[in-house]
Amino acid sequence: MVQAILGKFEHYIDSITVIPSRGGVFEVMVGDELVFSKKELGRHATIEEVLDSVDAVVGPVPNQQGD
Repeated sequence: MVQAILGKFEHYIDSITVIPSRGGVFEVMVGDELVFSKKELGRHATIEEVLDSVDAVVGPVPNQQGD
């Protein structure tokens, strides 16, 4: 998941922090804004769901692969 986020947003983010947690909690924050929560959703996210959630805050970025 981190690789996917970095692959798409590496030129648009200053840093990414991964904090291990207990109980399978998985949350993605952009700045102080929670953009995805496994606990709230009740299931694990797909990579596309997380990338779309980050897109909603950061804004769409050009495709790095040129597709």
